[in-house]
Amino acid sequence: MVDENLDDLMVYPRSRTEECDTTYFLARAGGEKVLVVEGEGSGLEGSLVGDRLVCPLSPANAATLRQRLPWLRPQPLGLDPSVGFGDRLGLATPGHIRAARQSGGVSPIFAQQSMRENDRTGRTPQQVLDDAMWAVFQEGWRAPWGADADHLKTTRDIDICVAAGYTFYTVDPGDHVDNEAHTASAAVLAEKFAALPWARLDDTPEAMRQRYLDREFEVEDLVLSYDEISLARAAAKYGAALAHAGLMFRHLAAAMGSRAYEFEVSVDETATPTSPLEHHFVASELRRLGVRWVSLAPRYVGRFEKGVDYIGDLSQLDAELAQHAAIARALGPYKLSIHSGSDKFSVYPLFARRAGKLVHLKTAGTSYLEALRAIARVDPGFFREILELARARYEVDRATYHVSAELEKVPAADELADEALASVLDQFDGREVLHVTFGSVLDRYGDRLLEVLDAHEEEYYAGLEAHFQKHLAPFV
Repeated sequence: MVDENLDDLMVYPRSRTEECDTTYFLARAGGEKVLVVEGEGSGLEGSLVGDRLVCPLSPANAATLRQRLPWLRPQPLGLDPSVGFGDRLGLATPGHIRAARQSGGVSPIFAQQSMRENDRTGRTPQQVLDDAMWAVFQEGWRAPWGADADHLKTTRDIDICVAAGYTFYTVDPGDHVDNEAHTASAAVLAEKFAALPWARLDDTPEAMRQRYLDREFEVEDLVLSYDEISLARAAAKYGAALAHAGLMFRHLAAAMGSRAYEFEVSVDETATPTSPLEHHFVASELRRLGVRWVSLAPRYVGRFEKGVDYIGDLSQLDAELAQHAAIARALGPYKLSIHSGSDKFSVYPLFARRAGKLVHLKTAGTSYLEALRAIARVDPGFFREILELARARYEVDRATYHVSAELEKVPAADELADEALASVLDQFDGREVLHVTFGSVLDRYGDRLLEVLDAHEEEYYAGLEAHFQKHLAPFV
């Protein structure tokens, strides 16, 4: 692991911690990061080098250190404004922490990855949480931080993440949303309404009609009302999804027992927008089903594509956000969650103005794109290889994403000088092509990519810090 006298030890100064007459710190030795313990090291796996215990950053050591140093354990963040810093590579969190420390006022979720992303990166929920924890230790972050088990679709997903120690659970019932109901005729809606899983909703058609029809719902300065068609449309569209969300919540509550946790409901990855009236219906029914949630992600109007700014009518979004925020305050309060939230610089001020502190911003792929920007600077030849692979794979890899980049608008690597390579990441089409092909890039170049970033970690951290300060500034 390291030589006998630790001559090559490079200490991360913010990590130095003293607890119960024992000193802990993170260091780089012989090209790898290690935990060094001076004092009581029982329970930790490692080798004695002089009077120090030198330990690998293993899952067992992560678990032991979390027991010894409580600030290394994620925890619920409540209704404070928050941001999820997704990290597909497991190397970005120190940069995220530096941005959060500089910005202040926003509670961070440092571990966040969906099961789909885990499949594509070959990581496990435990690895994601442990990587974030080691970064928290490295940077000496002592304030509360969270861990988001993102876009969970099955109870098995929940069980895996509960075992790993997550505190924030984003349930995605989007597969159960009936997008056809958005434009269905009255006759079709009547059939869909009758066919809802009423037993799983603990409801009947008559009881639902009685709750919503011939009534007005005052939500701050809004007055909302349902007729037969709008109620049938909302119920047909979201009824099965609500039943699934209720099932997932009950399973999570049983699995967590007395441990504290937070629950988010996400219906953003669907084909049709969630109107304010439908939002009111979803929130009202979640309450009736006994679900307790801290944030909700509707499908907003316009397009929230990966890694690029908002596409759509900002004035329409702003008008609907005012209503969504009013509903979130009245039926919660709970936070409005912005998924696919990376780089949506034009909409952050709208959310900050309309929702105030009741906002959760979720990012992921933008940290991978900043990794590619760092590689373009330090290893232009490697970036050229990545760009050409991305161009070759885009038409296949885009299938699971809602993106609109046009491949012909992305320059080929041999058309660009070294100093112009990073400009691809400042272009709409280039960002999306590089974003959605990350799985293919990691399949072919994963080890090499991690080695380059690890060797130039400060360049990567600096880019992340600057990039995320732009994300956080409107919410502070």
